[in-house]
Amino acid sequence: MLNERYQGMAFEKKFFPRLKTEEVKHLKKDDALIVLPIGAVEQHGPHLPIYTDTLIGEGVLIEAFELLDESDNIWMLPPIPYGKSTEHLTRSGTISLSSATLYAFVMDIAKSIQQSGFKKLLLFNTHGGNHDLLNMVARDIRVETGMMVFRLNPCSEKTNSLISEKEQQYGIHGGDVETSMVLSFKSNWVDMEKSTREFVHLPEETKHLYLKGSSYFAWVIDDISHSGVAGDATKASVEKGTLINKSVAETVVDALREMARFDIESIKSEAVKQ
Repeated sequence: MLNERYQGMAFEKKFFPRLKTEEVKHLKKDDALIVLPIGAVEQHGPHLPIYTDTLIGEGVLIEAFELLDESDNIWMLPPIPYGKSTEHLTRSGTISLSSATLYAFVMDIAKSIQQSGFKKLLLFNTHGGNHDLLNMVARDIRVETGMMVFRLNPCSEKTNSLISEKEQQYGIHGGDVETSMVLSFKSNWVDMEKSTREFVHLPEETKHLYLKGSSYFAWVIDDISHSGVAGDATKASVEKGTLINKSVAETVVDALREMARFDIESIKSEAVKQ
């Protein structure tokens, strides 16, 4: 039932498309933050749904929006459920946009939001394969529209105590964290009997190359995994996922409020003359 989905603060009070045209027209624009979730539909191993990244984005935002006050001028758009998932295209069920398509999609949405008078847009991303492209389009939106554009990949350092050091470093896809989060949001979509443990094996002498970060190598899933998983999904639990989701949501809501308050015109200091 649709009524079972569109509930709570996120949908009843803060879902941008539920507003009428006149309500949007008269909405205060200076401190309004429009949140665009961007996920993916791609393989996540034998145990997780291909909707995992988009589901996590929606779930975290819904929990975060429950922590907002009605007076917070922060609004959620429907998610872009597809991302740049070319690294997973060899696995059944993966649906990928090209870089050009995703770039154009996000840019067109941004221009439309700006046309309605809004000045702040957040690209809220829950798929690692979108990361570099969204950083690029964020700056291009800033250049082309003059809008303030923010980027957020939701996470919380408080959750590090819940997962192993190895998982923190190498558990980047379908492992403990993602499986636990999805278990908490939609446990009947997960088949834990098929969960697996698989970590990439980097040679011991490798000191400067990682799967992500400041020094890394380009990879597709077939380079690093047999199962489609990078991490230990067997350690996941509903209880762990509930703690992770709560912590991430609390971090996200603090970030949203800071973005809504932020004024880019105020950050330059006066040049010091010799």
